Amino acid sequence: MPVHTKQWDDPKESSDGTRILVCRYRPRGLRKEDETWDEWLPDLGPSVELHAAAYGKKREQIPWNSYRIAYLREMRSQTAAIDALAVRVASGEAITLLCSSACVRESRCHRSLLKELIEKRLVAAPETPQEFS
Repeated sequence: MPVHTKQWDDPKESSDGTRILVCRYRPRGLRKEDETWDEWLPDLGPSVELHAAAYGKKREQIPWNSYRIAYLREMRSQTAAIDALAVRVASGEAITLLCSSACVRESRCHRSLLKELIEKRLVAAPETPQEFS
C-alpha cells in the first residue's frame, strides 16, 4: 500500500487510508470536530527549534539542505515510530501524512522526507534497525 502526502485541509479521498498529522503544532483555531486526521504524531514533525529556523523566526531562515540534514538527524530518535508506520504500510494499510496548510511545496516539506524514511523501511525489513542519512 502506498504512503501519500497532503496538507491537512486537503479534501479526504477514499485512497487516503489513515490520515496522520505529522506537525509539531496542531492547526490554530480548529475545533476538535473539524479535524481532518485520524491520528496526530507531533514527534514526527520538526522540533520547535528546527521549525522556527525553517521559517526564519527570531533568526535568519536556514536553507533547505540544512533543514533536511537537521530533520533527518532528529528522526534518528524516532525510529520506533517510523518503523511502526512502515509495518502498517507493509501489512496493507494506506496512510497519508498531513502537514500544515501553509506548507504548499511538498518537495520542500518534512512530510516528503518522512515519506522517504518510511519507504526505505519498506525496502529493508521494517524490523531491521537502519540509520537515517
